[in-house]
Amino acid sequence: MLDELQNPIASYRSLKVEFETKDGTVTGVEDVSFDVNAGETVCIVGESGSGKSVSSLSMMRLVEFGGGRIADGELIFDRKNGEKIDVVKTNMSLMRTIRGNEIGMIFQEPMTALNPVFTVERQLTEGLRLHKKMNKSQAKERAMELLKEVRIPEPEHRIKQYPHELSGGMRQRVVIAMAMACEPRLLIADEPTTALDVTIQAEILALMDRLKRETGTAVMFITHDMAVVAQMADRVIVMYQGKKVEEGTVEQIFENPKHDYTKALLAAVPKLGEMRGKDLPEPMRLVGVKNQNLNPIPGTTEALLTVSNLTTRFPVKGGFFRRTVANVHAVEDVSFTINKGQTLSLVGESGCGKSTAGRSLLRLVEPKSGSIDLDGQNILALSQKELRETRRHIQMVFQDPFASLNPQMQLSDQVAEPLRNFDTHRGKDLDDRVATLFDRVELPKSFMRRFPHELSGGQRQRVAIARALALNPKLIIADEAVSALDVSVQAQVLNLMMELQAELGLSFLFISHDMAVVERVSHQVGVMYLGRIVELGSRTSVFENPQHPYTQALIKAVPIADPRQRKQEKDLNFKPIPSPIHPVGYEATASEYAEISPGHFVLTSESGY
Repeated sequence: MLDELQNPIASYRSLKVEFETKDGTVTGVEDVSFDVNAGETVCIVGESGSGKSVSSLSMMRLVEFGGGRIADGELIFDRKNGEKIDVVKTNMSLMRTIRGNEIGMIFQEPMTALNPVFTVERQLTEGLRLHKKMNKSQAKERAMELLKEVRIPEPEHRIKQYPHELSGGMRQRVVIAMAMACEPRLLIADEPTTALDVTIQAEILALMDRLKRETGTAVMFITHDMAVVAQMADRVIVMYQGKKVEEGTVEQIFENPKHDYTKALLAAVPKLGEMRGKDLPEPMRLVGVKNQNLNPIPGTTEALLTVSNLTTRFPVKGGFFRRTVANVHAVEDVSFTINKGQTLSLVGESGCGKSTAGRSLLRLVEPKSGSIDLDGQNILALSQKELRETRRHIQMVFQDPFASLNPQMQLSDQVAEPLRNFDTHRGKDLDDRVATLFDRVELPKSFMRRFPHELSGGQRQRVAIARALALNPKLIIADEAVSALDVSVQAQVLNLMMELQAELGLSFLFISHDMAVVERVSHQVGVMYLGRIVELGSRTSVFENPQHPYTQALIKAVPIADPRQRKQEKDLNFKPIPSPIHPVGYEATASEYAEISPGHFVLTSESGY
């Protein structure tokens, strides 16, 4: 083992990568040096733009395909045959042999890493036949073994399918199987779980850890999620603005960080359990921010929105005449109340119906039945004209601010648009209101003349929040509003939302799959599974006394930003989620609840878990 540690599989020596842009040469990575040893997981952490992905792509010389150039340094790779090569000086034909065969790569978005027109079998066997010189039947046999190793159920059925027929978690497993197919010496995983639900993420992380132990592969794991780092890393490299600012064992980095940036990064991570014993949400304490208001946010006990027996279904068309052959039961008999000045969070995995529930409130999708009462007004009974007027009081902040902002409009015009639509402000009055809104979300006035592409993700989300605030709404629906943001930016945006809530008496419906964030911001929590709320109650009762098996499994799966509290694969026991599609004429049973303690309800009928 000592020899292996002295002979790292991959060594970075003073790496410098440059990009040519219309504004001149930009340095992406500068003077970065570290080693990756056999059987070791080295996590590279940092926020967007810190250079972590550029570092990983350089080892495979893929950075050159993205407009980059390795300007200086050495990248030493220890090949299977014992030969040490400098990847920077290696010719491209040898690099093609090494890629996939000796260095495997798992990308962040599995749908872009897989070819949509080829079956899983074709994509898994291609590398085996090319690098391992296997014949068709040998390659298929090995592909089946790989699918079993990554725990894909019914591999004989899945192998014949196309990527679009698989869920996100399944697709990511196929990508991992492809990366592991030729037993690479080095596996580079670039944000492989960012797009996944917490339960699937937990399984994927445990799976990668097991494969690493069984094969002795060295792993370079790139992420901005400090809880994932605590779960996976042996050693941690912290990057900031293209440079390595700190390196140490996972325990050293978490328990005794030295660099200010590392300290700020760790302080910004919401940790599951840190709100234990507190009845009310409160902003996070951020490093280096003076005069922070950290007061709890009580809200009121007066109901603003009452949703009763809400049901939303989507038709599935089929046959020659495109008739409705089945229905997707997206939201099934859902009831909840949001109080003035308080936050109700809906949590659950992709496809559980939480976003559809949020959109149903605004009638962006038309519910099939139920009632939605906003301050004494039944939204489902309104005409289109009345509905438009009511939408002033409910605004929405979407997950991806880049998609919800117009790329061709200046930001000041986008924030002013709702005010113009409803003709509430004009002339100087309008300009002053927009300037005030930019102040409110802590953006400089100089940004008003900018366009969306000139801002970072967190700044764009602030613009989206400013636009949502323009008409003084009573309720804001935040649909995964912080899930795409870096951890420190996420903390700032969450604090901003809580400050606005305390100042303006706003109510939030907060839709998320991040349990640690939900614990931080919520007064009430509803856990959704297969279109139904399976558990509903105060934040304290749901997190500190979870009763439904699905809630318990969800909380158990959350990685904790503490390397001494790692999850084991044997602890994770998830059942596949049944299909929400039922034939026409299928009548779902009504949701029945048991009240465990005052205001804490658990589904008793057809829980399906």
